[in-house]
Amino acid sequence: MTDEGIAMGKIGIVCDSTCDLGPKWLADHDVVMVPLKVLFGDTTYLDWIDITPETFFDKLAAAPDLPKTSQPTPSEFAEVYQSLADDGCTGIVSIHITAPLSGTYESAMMAAANAPVPVRVINTRIVTAGEGLVIKAALRARQAGGDLDAIAQAAEHVVDNLRLLFALDTLDYLVKGGRAGKAQGLAASLLNIKPVLTFNTEGTIEPFKKVKGTKKAIAEMAAQVAADSVDGPVRLAILHSIAPHLVDELHAALDAAGARYEYDADYECGAVIGTYAGPGAVGLAYYPL
Repeated sequence: MTDEGIAMGKIGIVCDSTCDLGPKWLADHDVVMVPLKVLFGDTTYLDWIDITPETFFDKLAAAPDLPKTSQPTPSEFAEVYQSLADDGCTGIVSIHITAPLSGTYESAMMAAANAPVPVRVINTRIVTAGEGLVIKAALRARQAGGDLDAIAQAAEHVVDNLRLLFALDTLDYLVKGGRAGKAQGLAASLLNIKPVLTFNTEGTIEPFKKVKGTKKAIAEMAAQVAADSVDGPVRLAILHSIAPHLVDELHAALDAAGARYEYDADYECGAVIGTYAGPGAVGLAYYPL
């Protein structure tokens, strides 16, 4: 580290488990993850820590009722912020799941109010791979020697330019879990209708386009990326819930549509996102470079 880096102090980056980057990747990149929880009956599992995506979807298939999820408490965030301050961090950027779908952002804000160092809490207004792209932007800014404001601004810039499109095998999980937002009305059992869904600027889910079948949904998503990358490439990530074959189909569709993109990674949905997405979900998150 340069002398300047020492003088500025280290900036901690905190996130929650719904970024679906997984604990190993986050630990390797010096990002502290605060997990949400998923509850099957009386048993509570820490997302990504006590339960892997594979185990979760097996349990989901066998469960008589949809599991419940819960956000981290303010005291869990407070503990992490204190620990980073004790380790020499002079500021923290805390990056989280869209506020309308979870109380996680609110918990982080409450903890930040009494933290021993300044904490910038970012509402990504999005989930999973979209949240991951925001975290990676913050990391790049930190690696470039950015201070607290520069790192928070890098994250906010991606938030403001990010788009997430996704299709679910069924809307049942989203509706039963109470997260359907403006897509609620689409749940009428239209035969094989696969709406492409998105997140609006408030961070709630709304319909993007109604199509028939997964193949058409994938083609629509790819066509939108192609349209959005006419003026220059986008940085893009793909998300899925135990559906690697759909990831391959989406890659092929992107190439067929002539989309211009720099590929980030595949993101497998963990237990909390999987509770609402269900198995067989596929989507992509991207922003202009």
